[in-house]
Amino acid sequence: MSRLEQGSADERNSDSPTSFEQAVRTVRFLAVDAVEKANSGHPGAPMGLAGIAVELFSRTLRYDPEAPDWPNRDRFVLSCGHASALLYSVLHLAGYDLGLDDLKQFRQWGSRTPGHPEFGDTPGVETTTGPLGQGIATAVGMALAAKLAGARVNAPGAPVIDYRVFVLASDGDLMEGISSEAASMAGHLGLDNLVVVYDDNHITIDGTTELSFSEDVVKRHEALGWFVQSVDGHDAGQVRAALDRATAEPKRPSMIAARTHIGFGAPNKQDTSKCHGSPLGPDETRAAKAAAGWPDQEFHVPEGVREMFAAHVQRNRQLRVAWEQLEQSLQGDRKQTWQALRQRAVPEDLLPRLLADLEPKADATRNLGGKVLQAVAARTPSVVQGAADLAGSTKTTIVGAPDVGPGEFSGRNLHYGVREHAMAAVMNGLSLSGLFIPVGSTFLIFSDYMRPAIRLAALMKRQVVYVFTHDSVFVGEDGPTHQPIEQLCSLRLIPNLDVVRPADALECSAAWAYALSRRDGPTALSLTRQKLPLLERPQGFETEEILRGAYILADAQDPTLVIIATGSEVGPALEAKQILETRGQRVRVVSAPCWQAFERRPKEEQQAVLGEGIRLAAVEAGVTLGWRGVVGHTGITVGIDHFGASAPASRLAEEFGLTGQRVAEQILAQL
Repeated sequence: MSRLEQGSADERNSDSPTSFEQAVRTVRFLAVDAVEKANSGHPGAPMGLAGIAVELFSRTLRYDPEAPDWPNRDRFVLSCGHASALLYSVLHLAGYDLGLDDLKQFRQWGSRTPGHPEFGDTPGVETTTGPLGQGIATAVGMALAAKLAGARVNAPGAPVIDYRVFVLASDGDLMEGISSEAASMAGHLGLDNLVVVYDDNHITIDGTTELSFSEDVVKRHEALGWFVQSVDGHDAGQVRAALDRATAEPKRPSMIAARTHIGFGAPNKQDTSKCHGSPLGPDETRAAKAAAGWPDQEFHVPEGVREMFAAHVQRNRQLRVAWEQLEQSLQGDRKQTWQALRQRAVPEDLLPRLLADLEPKADATRNLGGKVLQAVAARTPSVVQGAADLAGSTKTTIVGAPDVGPGEFSGRNLHYGVREHAMAAVMNGLSLSGLFIPVGSTFLIFSDYMRPAIRLAALMKRQVVYVFTHDSVFVGEDGPTHQPIEQLCSLRLIPNLDVVRPADALECSAAWAYALSRRDGPTALSLTRQKLPLLERPQGFETEEILRGAYILADAQDPTLVIIATGSEVGPALEAKQILETRGQRVRVVSAPCWQAFERRPKEEQQAVLGEGIRLAAVEAGVTLGWRGVVGHTGITVGIDHFGASAPASRLAEEFGLTGQRVAEQILAQL
């Protein structure tokens, strides 16, 4: 009999289980019962991981359920979010505000125990997981945030921030490419406060991992600069010793490859995909409980189990009280810096300050936006920026600030490398720390690589800022592979993501002020490579109107047509107005840098801008689908519903109908 089989047999056959073993079985069968009652879920992973979860929550993790937002708590990330019943069960036993009734409502409408962990729904859930690989990559951002904050506020022997991040991850997490990107970055930076426990159970939904996954995970992570250990995941002593070694590792992130059995203890379904995404069923549940010597009753919690967790929590509470005393003793620059980070402080009068620094001139909005970012960074200590190896093109480097690199965390300029997938998820982790406002940049076309993490940022209502430059076919000679056509429209489809496409220097300042003031969701700035003119505005124009999302830029008495334009198409729209007015039209031009913000305005405000019963036209260098719903069935759209071409920007503007003359011609043809 192998050591793994011996350990498994010892746990199954123990007639007088210790309190630890009782806790493991409690977690295991609470998860099974939750899935059975819902008749939906994944019991297999919770059954295999129960011992590791109990080890973490009863002996390793630093947390206090009475203060779930304690800034220096350890973070636990269940990257394999399908095993959510495991997390809910252990959170309940650990004393979080999550009762047995909540477990009984697993996966039901309005419950605090949804099918996958969702940030904000359940106390103790640190991030939304479900899409595999996202949890690991987000955890890298959380660990990086601790290093960045520590470099700013810690003193020798008095660390304000030194938390660790622990992750449970599955085969599926490690198959997803984002996890490799994030692991590479973590190894490069030497994030020794990150510990990933790999649930090596050899099973995925379609069967054994041999069907698709034969790489050596240990060697892969060793090559990426990780400290890797292999253990029997059902041997508490091995797991505990490995965690101790991992937390003592001084220079590298750690992985513990834990060989486990999915559906551990289920007589007929252990080590099969049958318990991956389906309930065990009544008969198998009874058989598993009988094999473990467990009562045939639902949601059973033996006496003493909660007390075992409570003893660990009490020790943690003492640590929290000592930490609060340390926080209160901070003085001078450390105190000021810490308060700014905790509040993610942004000046209330940021827009007037940015306008005071404004250099109104014609330029590419990527250049203008980069200059505004310097003023933003000077006034907002929580802002850190990074780029996917494109900072020189996106113009987002914070001038004068150091770079972040291996062992160097006092800087503000992150280098993500060519890792857009990981960049977006790491930014989520930075935001979830509650200490930073992350800014990340790349070309708009590569937002497609980032979309899953952007969607999660919107779902979690995190303040994250994306700077997407080279935002249209006017990238020019790079050709259709680099020319975004559908990206603006597709990003606007993500609920709670605001897309801001400024048209000149003034709108760039307003765009940054908008993104920094928006606390309940991410914002994407869409900026041009090509030079744009400085726009003239009506006398008495108030810059705050830009923050409403859309405003009247040029008006006409009793207009017959309203042209809505964004970004680089606002200039051509103004030229088209002049041409159309020679043909008898009375034209109002509306600049709409952020249509989502405008749609949230009261209806009367929207009518004041768009008018009532007036024909609408929308002009944007991208697909027209999204604008058709704005202008209505009698409206006009001017855009590009095809891929681009490799040519100078001026030639593309003419060929694709985006000059002022061509815009006017297309509108006249449709009037």
